[in-house]
Amino acid sequence: MDVIAVFWFITSWAVYSFLLDHSRMKERSLSAAMDKQRAQWMQTMLKRDLRIVDTSIMAGLQQGTAFFASTSIFAIGGTFALLSSTEEVLAVFSQLPYTIEMTRAEWETKVLGMLLVYAYAFFKFGWAYRLFNYASMLIGAVPARDECESALAKSAILSATEMTILAGIHFNRGLRAFFFAMGFLGWFLGPQIFIVTTTYVLLVLIRRQFFSASRRAALHSLEAGNDT
Repeated sequence: MDVIAVFWFITSWAVYSFLLDHSRMKERSLSAAMDKQRAQWMQTMLKRDLRIVDTSIMAGLQQGTAFFASTSIFAIGGTFALLSSTEEVLAVFSQLPYTIEMTRAEWETKVLGMLLVYAYAFFKFGWAYRLFNYASMLIGAVPARDECESALAKSAILSATEMTILAGIHFNRGLRAFFFAMGFLGWFLGPQIFIVTTTYVLLVLIRRQFFSASRRAALHSLEAGNDT
């Protein structure tokens, strides 16, 4: 049953990633809408005299990414602490109702699995932070408003847009790992619970990406722009 649960976890993550990154449905997702908003942001910034707002937004994105990267480090440290306290934790688990008995090897396998998830999240957040730094430099290289029609300005804004979108993609993948880590916690209560929690996380993420109020809000200005 554990093998089936792990297979379902990996399959759910892979299918969700495919829907958002490679399928035709990705254009209808919240992430795709926000990518278009990022491109619109860069075009609006190009026509602004003062870009203090844009640098403040970029600073906020960097701080948020740094926070999640730091959180990943703390989570990784917590998993190592669990590995070093295996006997004590198993003794506590054995006293809890509605839990299954685990051997030392089973416990360590589950903790190592959690460690891999958080390690993946850290690398994604770390890379996203670096990309946001690159995007900040590219934004600084965008010519002033009176040169917005020049070939240099168009090339610079295209580079800044692509870098900002790419940073957002890697940030989203790090968040995706955090969300699926919540489903992974169900494995500590048993493979059946693991399947249920993974399915719940998958359904919640799909709803947020394709059927949520936040998606509709992100699309409002895009639809208004298409009507003009």
